[in-house]
Amino acid sequence: MSAKLHLAKPEDLDRLAGLVARYHEFEGITQSEEARRAALAPLLEGTPHGVAYLIGPRTAPVGYIVISFGYSVELGGIDGFVDEFFIREKLRGRGLGGEVLRTLLPALAGHGVKALHLEVDRENARARSLYGRLGFESREKYHLMTRVLG
Repeated sequence: MSAKLHLAKPEDLDRLAGLVARYHEFEGITQSEEARRAALAPLLEGTPHGVAYLIGPRTAPVGYIVISFGYSVELGGIDGFVDEFFIREKLRGRGLGGEVLRTLLPALAGHGVKALHLEVDRENARARSLYGRLGFESREKYHLMTRVLG
């Protein structure tokens, strides 16, 4: 199985929304189908705030990754945040996640992204190990905090 990436377009909304629903179910995230589709649509229509990629064959993707963009004075410019990253359960552990990131990191750097951030469950040793091998480091001085608005 190849981790080929396809930039998701409006015609991919149904496939992507289905994968996102599976990821949300796996993680225990509650979101209506309407809200999910409304959040995904701008990514597929070319918003400058982020991108979504389908992983594997475009017509039968095995996962997806969403990157949102921000800006960091400290890091020298545009930064990215892995918002969601999902590979179907039966295909995990085969190196697809690493292949996706090894493909995506230089592509993002080539487009001016200075840093890529992600969150990982403290208890997910396998994911932490993968991200560590790919050069991601904990910023022990910092703790991500969130307030949902609205």
